[in-house]
Amino acid sequence: MKRTIIASLFLIIACKEEKKEMKTAIEPQQTEEKVVLNNESNEAEAAKKWLEKSIVDYFKADIGSEEKNREKITTKDYFEYKTDATNVDMDVDGSLTEKEFQDKWKSKFDTNKAGVGVGFLITAQDWDKIEVESCDLKSTSKDEYIFNVVLTDNSFKAKYPSVIKVIKQNGSFLIADVLQDEPK
Repeated sequence: MKRTIIASLFLIIACKEEKKEMKTAIEPQQTEEKVVLNNESNEAEAAKKWLEKSIVDYFKADIGSEEKNREKITTKDYFEYKTDATNVDMDVDGSLTEKEFQDKWKSKFDTNKAGVGVGFLITAQDWDKIEVESCDLKSTSKDEYIFNVVLTDNSFKAKYPSVIKVIKQNGSFLIADVLQDEPK
């Protein structure tokens, strides 16, 4: 028992001395962390500005080029996923049943928040002027930014809340997922 206590005391003393020596080595790493966090903050702000501008530009553009414009601001997977979701149970070539849609996409997306049968970013078929009421960063990880977004159309007195995932890919931002509430 005495040996254990003595060994523990030596271990504690050794750790305290080692801690003092390591303190100077740790300080530069802490400043590097602040720089990394600042870069992440700048990237998140850039992603937010890109998202807000892309949404406004998308709804200002000619409705005839809607699909091309959506394809430019989304990942390939999300574009195909949202196209499938919009066309579920419709009488068009390639449309899927609800079950086929779920089976095809459930491993990549939350198919319960796909916005099945509704448009991209908003649930309405018609709109006047879509604006970004709020766009708040919810979370971030390496090259991925999740935003709580509320779009409004004051002419129709409508609000469209969603959660939008933006990723940085090949030096530019793209929408990788939109979680939409199903219309009531």
